[in-house]
Amino acid sequence: MSCLRHSFRPLVTQALVLSLATGFNWLEAMGTPLTAGSDREGRGRDAASRDPLAIPPEIKAGIRILLIDDERTLRESCASVLQMDGFSVTLAGRGGEAIELIKQRRFDIMLVDLYMSQVSGLDLLKAALDANHDMIVVVMTGNPSVSSSIEALRAGAWDYLPKPFSATHLQVLIGRASHAVMVNREASELRQQVLEQRTTGGSFSLIGISPLFRKAVELARKVAPTDASVFISGESGTGKEVFAQFIHEHSRRTKKVMVPINCAALPAPLLESEMFGHRKGAFTGADRDKPGLLETANGGTLFLDELTEMPLGLQAKLLRVIQDGVVRRVGSESTDAQVDVRFISATNRDPQEAVDSGVLRGDLYYRLRVVPISLPPLRKRQEDIPLLANHFLNYYWHRHRQMPGRCPRLSDESIAFLRSRPWRGNVRELQNVIEHAAVLLEPDQVVQPGDIPLYDESDAGGNGPANPVPGNPVRSVDAGEPYHMAKDRVVAHFEKDYLVALIARANNNMSKAARLAGVDRTTLYRLMEKHQLVRASSEDDGG
Repeated sequence: MSCLRHSFRPLVTQALVLSLATGFNWLEAMGTPLTAGSDREGRGRDAASRDPLAIPPEIKAGIRILLIDDERTLRESCASVLQMDGFSVTLAGRGGEAIELIKQRRFDIMLVDLYMSQVSGLDLLKAALDANHDMIVVVMTGNPSVSSSIEALRAGAWDYLPKPFSATHLQVLIGRASHAVMVNREASELRQQVLEQRTTGGSFSLIGISPLFRKAVELARKVAPTDASVFISGESGTGKEVFAQFIHEHSRRTKKVMVPINCAALPAPLLESEMFGHRKGAFTGADRDKPGLLETANGGTLFLDELTEMPLGLQAKLLRVIQDGVVRRVGSESTDAQVDVRFISATNRDPQEAVDSGVLRGDLYYRLRVVPISLPPLRKRQEDIPLLANHFLNYYWHRHRQMPGRCPRLSDESIAFLRSRPWRGNVRELQNVIEHAAVLLEPDQVVQPGDIPLYDESDAGGNGPANPVPGNPVRSVDAGEPYHMAKDRVVAHFEKDYLVALIARANNNMSKAARLAGVDRTTLYRLMEKHQLVRASSEDDGG
């Protein structure tokens, strides 16, 4: 670019004299005619059509360009080129007119002459970025210099365009800027989707008085203002994502988004594309560049749920991002982005055991486990059950019934009954049970044990384990086997037996089976595929 700029400098005065003295289009005088049907323009347009990063016509039509220059010939020539390319172009010849347009309308790209009369190009640059900080501003000048280019770029200009320039040069520059607009729009849409998915209200409160729980809360509160990576472990349903949200909302990054990724919910190729993004043509269906969730989370927090389910190859790629912040999209041969992200990870299994068994890379684990937080299961938080149950009842009553002041209340007998349950699904199971009850209860009703739904009838009698599956005695253990091999074999048998009994108990309804097991349906399907189990279809299977 620097060589190109230097080559233009001796021609600046000549081009301006031609323009002022004869009225000819000075871009044409530089050897690049701007008339329709010219051979050079045709070659430029053909080259653009072969460009794998070419902007689709429907996208071009939606990109709004503001072109500001007090030289009418230049304005109209540039507008002609860009309009023939399919862009929506608005012209302004005076600084005051441009400022009014910036205030009234939203533009994606602005080309502005640096040395305008009345209002300078730098003042217009500042006004444009104040009105829309995402606007791409290109500064043009007939008197290029190193100092003016540095000043413009420091003020927020996206690029610097010395005059005179060819039509092809203009097309290429606006093509690059339009591509950046597309990427920014995609990232904004992703951020908005994540923001909309963030649950608000009572279900995200950290409620509890038990010593184990308060210890975890205090640790989360202390680590939140720092940028240290946090590793949260606990059984399914103990509130790992709630803690991650709490840490993010009490951090310096709270104005940015927290992006959650469930590493168990997606197959490896799709998970890589979602996390790192991809280049156009990287795989079938990749018809455009797409930023990944790592780029979406830039400046914020990335929550890696079920980290131990991430494939080892992807773990190695993630480690590179953690070490130097470099993101390389799928199909790219160069660095695509530099990100600043805080990592919060979670798993429902013993992370050290996952490292020992080779499921989780040790170097990745120790990078992410700067501050470990262990969440206790609900059965070890007996004193918190009344607080949580009353909280969920009040929250879901107002959410579903919208009758303020007439919320049912839990009797002492129902509280004792809730405390007697084992809650294998932990807080999530209690939350679902109370929401179910809230939908069915009457205003001002005193809730008795019989009004509380049971998802697992075997839980009603107390805290003991669920009844074993008939005909499936405890598997024998061969002490002659290596520890990990014996453990994997017994666990595999247990998983298969458990799944068979679970699906039978749920009458092949996968939603019900997932609730009984306290896991999501994706995990259930993955386990069934792992053990080559096929369920019979069920008409009442639903989300």
